[in-house]
Formats: sequence, C-alpha cells, structure tokens
Amino acid sequence: MKLEKLVGDRFKEKPADCVIDSHALMIRGGYMKYVANGIYSQYMPLKRICRKIENIIREEMDALDGQEVQFPVVLPADLWKESGRYESVGGELLRFSDRNNAQMVLGMTHEEASVQLVREYGQTYSRYPFMIYQIQTKFRDEARPRAGMIRVREFTMKDAYSFHTSQEDLQEFYDRCLASYHKIFARAGIPETVCVQGDSGMMGGSISHEFMLVTPVGEDSLAICPECGYSANMETAENIVVNEDDSPMEELRMVHTPGAQTIEAVCTFLGSDVKKSCKAVVYQKDSDDGYVVVFVRGDMEVNETKLRNYLKSEIRPADITEECGLVAGYIGPYKITDNCQVLLDNSLKGIHNLVCGANVEEYHYSGLNIERDIEGAEYMDLSKIQEGGICPVCHKHTITLTRGIEVGNIFQLGTKYTKSMNMQYVDPDGNMQEPLMGCYGIGVGRLAASVCEAHHDEYGPIWPISIAPWQVHLCCLRSDDQEAKACADSLYKELQDNGIEVIYDDRKVRPGVMFSDADLLGVPIRIIVSPRNLKENCCEIVTRDKSVSLKAPVDTVLAEVKQLIGDQILSIVD
Repeated sequence: MKLEKLVGDRFKEKPADCVIDSHALMIRGGYMKYVANGIYSQYMPLKRICRKIENIIREEMDALDGQEVQFPVVLPADLWKESGRYESVGGELLRFSDRNNAQMVLGMTHEEASVQLVREYGQTYSRYPFMIYQIQTKFRDEARPRAGMIRVREFTMKDAYSFHTSQEDLQEFYDRCLASYHKIFARAGIPETVCVQGDSGMMGGSISHEFMLVTPVGEDSLAICPECGYSANMETAENIVVNEDDSPMEELRMVHTPGAQTIEAVCTFLGSDVKKSCKAVVYQKDSDDGYVVVFVRGDMEVNETKLRNYLKSEIRPADITEECGLVAGYIGPYKITDNCQVLLDNSLKGIHNLVCGANVEEYHYSGLNIERDIEGAEYMDLSKIQEGGICPVCHKHTITLTRGIEVGNIFQLGTKYTKSMNMQYVDPDGNMQEPLMGCYGIGVGRLAASVCEAHHDEYGPIWPISIAPWQVHLCCLRSDDQEAKACADSLYKELQDNGIEVIYDDRKVRPGVMFSDADLLGVPIRIIVSPRNLKENCCEIVTRDKSVSLKAPVDTVLAEVKQLIGDQILSIVD
C-alpha cells in the first residue's frame, strides 16, 4: 500500500471535543470520522485493525467448538415481546415500524434471536451442549456517547450464546470461555486486562464477569484488593461495614434545626460526626411511581445498581410533593409516612445514637437507635464500597478504588430466555426441560480503542504487531534521489513478495511530516531509506516503541525485519 493513496488525512491539532487520548489520536491519525453522535465511519487503518481483532476472536471461539452464525440487524418486536424485554428495556432499544406497520427493533443484543434460531434444533438432550456466535453491527441508542469508540451507539460486537442441559456443564464451559477471553486480550496486546465480578443488568442471570482495562479514563469504577486479588465492579461489590459503638445509649430527642436541610449542615449545627448520622435518599420506581426511601450512613452513597436489582425496577430521583407525605430535607426512618417503601442499609447497623430527620419541617432527631426505636428493622447491602473498605474475601481494610474500560463480559443467563420463549428439550427420562444459557460479548471497536489508550505516546498509537494495520512502515527520504528511490522500491517489492504487510511512504515531503504521519499510524517496525545511510550501504530500522534502533546492510534488511516480526509475535504469545 502506498501512503500517498491512503484515504484519510492526518493532522497535528487535537480536536476540541476529544476527552481522552485514544479518541484524539484516532481522529488525528485518519482512523475514523464522525458521522453523528456516537456513530463513526472507519478508514482503512482502523478497518484493518478491527479485522485482525475479529480474526483473533474467531480463532479462540472456534477453539471452543463455537459455530459462527449471522443474526438479522433488524428484528421483529414480537421476539423481544416473547422474552419480556420489549417493555422492560428502556430507550436504548430503538423501536420503529416498517411500511406495513409491523413493529420492529434494531438489534442491540441477540439473546432472543439466538433462541429463535435453535429452539427447534435443540429439542432433544443428545444435541447439547453447543455454542453459536456472530460478529456483527449492532445499535444501542446510548444516552451519552463519549470517548470515540469507547462508548458509541453503533458498534461491531462478537456475541456468543451457549446452551446446556445442566448447571455443571454451563459452569465448565463458562470457565473455558473465561480463560479464552484472557487469551484474546493478551493476543490483542492488553494482557493487563483484569476480570471482575459484574452486574448482569438487563441481560439477566445470576453470575457475570467483566473484563476491564484499568485506566484513569475508564468509565467504570472498580474495587480491588491487592492482598487477596478480589476484584469487582463497584456496582456489585459488597460493602461490609462494621460499626463499633461503645458509647452509652441516649434517649430519642427531637431538636429544632432551622435551615439545616443537608446531612452536613445538620451535623455541623449539632456538633455531631457525620458517621453517626442517617441520610435519606428518595427515589421513585418507574414501574409504578412508588416512593422508595433508602437510609444510609451519612458519609456513604447509595449504590443505585444494587437498589435496581433489589426492586427489580428502574428508578429515578423522586419528585417530592406535599401529597407524598415526605418532608424534603427532614426525612428520617422514625415514624415515617406509610406512603413509601423504607430500606435500611447495612452501614447503619450497630450505631447507638444516630442523627436523622424527624419528618417535621426544621426538626431532626438525635439519639436514634434503630434496633430499639424501629420495630422489625431489617438491613441490606445498598451502599457503595469505599476506598480502604473491608474486602469481602480476606476481610482486611485493603479495598482500592480505581477505574477501567469494560472490554468484554460474560454472563450465566440460566433459563431467563429459554423459559420465556418456550425453548424445551426432552431429557433422557422423557421429561421436558428448559436448557441453560451462557452469553459472551466483546466489542471490537472498543477493544481497538482500548489498546490505543493503553499503548500510545504523545505522537500517536503504538500498535501491537498482532493487530497493527501494517507490520512495516517503509519511509523513503528524498524520493527525488534516484538511488534512494530505487532501493526503497526494491525493498517494497521484496517485503511484499515475502508476505509482509507494508505501508510505503515515498511522497516528496519533509522528513518531519513523514515521521509525524508514521507515528500517527503506529506501525510496529519502521525502515528508513535515505541518501545518507546509503552512503554506508545501510538502512535504518527502528521500532515504534523505541526498543530497537539499528542500521542494517541493505541486503540484510529483510532478514532483520523478519526477525523483529517474529520476536514481537513471540512476545505477545508468551
């Protein structure tokens, strides 16, 4: 490929709307172009990178005896109504009607389609287990697209679906797929990816894991224990709180607190520690508009994912009106209105004398003891884990919070879809059973952007040899010099004849421009042909990561390049 023929421009200036490095570099380097919010077209370099990622994924899925299939992009709404998700999934699912007024959806995930494809085939136990997968474009009407290919609306994804007749068989395959995912990310160039416990969300099921690239620009918060290796998405991490309160128990007392409507203001007014206060956070359920009041320790935050999972409903911040019976700024668990559901977080357990709202304008209570004052009080885990919190595994105060980009996920779905969509098989005893399902996803474009985020410098991406758009970038300085041009042309042909992927820059431009473009393309190995080096009958060979810089005689350049390619491939495999 001649660089002068490569469609797409490269430029120095960082685009103003790019919030992370990978987004800026992939725009500057001519990898993609903005089309609409969360939608991009891909130029050739990114398409080549994504194709190589897809091939790695295919090889690993095929090694698991997966069978590649293709589902439709547009699906009838009836399939999603069968599973119940047509109503339960929010605005991310794009719904529309065709010219015949049939209700349709754009596929954002394909559990329903996978069941529809195999439910007739899988009517007998003898055909299990099996796994099908696809690599296909999907559309999710994401509310807040950001960070280039990290969070988009239209994306290419590998999604796989396995079917089993026992939990043991599902678990065995799930573990194999988990190991395969580690291989995929290592081969793509980010072996540092960590596996954490995840939230199943709208996918359903009881067990899920997410694969995270730890980076400060990640959107997900992770809880990690460096002592025992525990790791989880903050959305699912259990928050263990031990309150050791040996203070004498006080009487419950109502106190006038004019103008103090926040927990911080109340504690300042009363001279109380915020850790001995009870904070109220009010929501409404989307399912029935009912009010839910969550009480947590004053220094902690409600984990809304845990709350959604407990309520089995989407939630939103409450609109507190006079009719609902709640007094905004003064809400407490003692003698609260019956017009709401009250939930107590574990963080309140064991505290003798709490400060809380009195459910009366400008008044709070002090001396609240939940076990003494609130009949039938029950606690549950509804708060976010904190930095330095107790690890759920080793029980040490060692939790560290960090951020990450989710590059893949796997779920044990159980019978959520097979039961709702009436997929059954006859077991060896002649009984009808619903098969168990697993689901396994990787976003191709997001993975490419994540590799760029993990491996770049101020000048451009540093692509691993396994997914780089080309293996070699051949630069001919002074292509107007007859000897230099002839040598570079000869090397270009020789490299191609030996099956080496090469991008050749023989433009009549300044070396600074040529090297700047080469940095933005991030090709692992660079060959520089120049009149100066040819005076010594040599070419310069450097690697994009700056680990290698040497001069090689012209007739040994091919051998040196082959060795470097082999070494880089081997380092990724290892």
